[in-house]
Amino acid sequence: MTEKNKTNGQKTRDETLSCTPSQDREEAYQVLCQVRLRPESPPVTYSVNDIDLKEGEWVLVPTDHGHEVGWIMKNPVTVPLSAEHIPPAIIRLATTSEIEDYYKNLELEKRGQMACQKLINSLGLKMKLVRVERFFDGSKIIFYYSADGRVDFRELVKKLVKELKIRVEMRQIGIRHEAKLIGGIGCCGRELCCASFLTGFDPISIKMAKAQNLPLNPNKISGFCGRLLCCLTYEYETYKEMSQDLPSLGKACETPDGQGKVVRHNIFKQAVTIAMSDGSFQEYTMDELDGTAPAPVQKQDKAKGGSRGRKQGHDHKPRKPDGQGRDAPKRHGKKQQARKDRSKSSKTSSRNRKETAASAAKNKEARGKKNQPPKNGAKKTGRKRSRGRKKNSRKNQRKKGDSQKS
Repeated sequence: MTEKNKTNGQKTRDETLSCTPSQDREEAYQVLCQVRLRPESPPVTYSVNDIDLKEGEWVLVPTDHGHEVGWIMKNPVTVPLSAEHIPPAIIRLATTSEIEDYYKNLELEKRGQMACQKLINSLGLKMKLVRVERFFDGSKIIFYYSADGRVDFRELVKKLVKELKIRVEMRQIGIRHEAKLIGGIGCCGRELCCASFLTGFDPISIKMAKAQNLPLNPNKISGFCGRLLCCLTYEYETYKEMSQDLPSLGKACETPDGQGKVVRHNIFKQAVTIAMSDGSFQEYTMDELDGTAPAPVQKQDKAKGGSRGRKQGHDHKPRKPDGQGRDAPKRHGKKQQARKDRSKSSKTSSRNRKETAASAAKNKEARGKKNQPPKNGAKKTGRKRSRGRKKNSRKNQRKKGDSQKS
């Protein structure tokens, strides 16, 4: 009886363990659908909450600037999704009046675009109008434009507000955002990634094209906007990770047939093409090159018995006195010599200081004796010359001449 109970208990435990992940997966499933808000705008993904929706139906959805009306592009699909990435949910089905307001809104946007383009030409502004969007509630209209620099559009805004009688906002965008709003077909034959599903732009460099062995031809790696293709970032991390174990290009490498130089990588086969000394090219996998690589030189562990070893948690062994052990002369010879040099330099410097001080005292004493008055009241000899006269000045010479004539 006990063995049966144990076996029954094990079965129930296994059943519960096998059921928990499936329940977690069911909780992570979400019903999603794509909604297009304007005919030329990319679709936006929303989640569906207990609403029976089909392709082509009109719905009311939340956006950054309020509620908008759009239509469903395809039937909803069920996708496993974590709670952190769940998109906003559809509010409800749109009414007939809301659908009519949607088409009126599109007509007002066309009218605003024509009026703005006419004013840009008349004012001679160097700007390119890309798109016009009007909020569904009619509170504001946004004009997206591109330009090389700053544009003074104050007069343009005044005339637009006077004509359209609505709050106007001018927003300058870059060349990549311009391609996103205009849309088009890429070199792959599909709709542009930025106009179809991308929500932001990641930084792209020519290094990504080099890592994926792509031709560095601007016509082949540039997109519709003239910048590097956004798809260069999709597989860059995979290429970077897979090429870590491969030897770098131009590096000398030992092979079973001799030494050569790496000229090409084959990342998916994990192989390299090597130029041999005789001018031939041969391809080797990393498994074939592992046995021919030279053994790495083993360096002595400096952490034993030193401060580095104490930091890393090694057991600290007491040092042996000088002259004992193999590392003793190497470890202490330079330090002792440095101490001796320091002591010699300090002694010579102190000796030099004493000599300079003694010589300075002697010079001071000699100067004092020289400046003292003569003893026994003796008078100084020699005639004292006046400050303003020089020894052989012209006035003195003239006076001497006059006295001689007299």
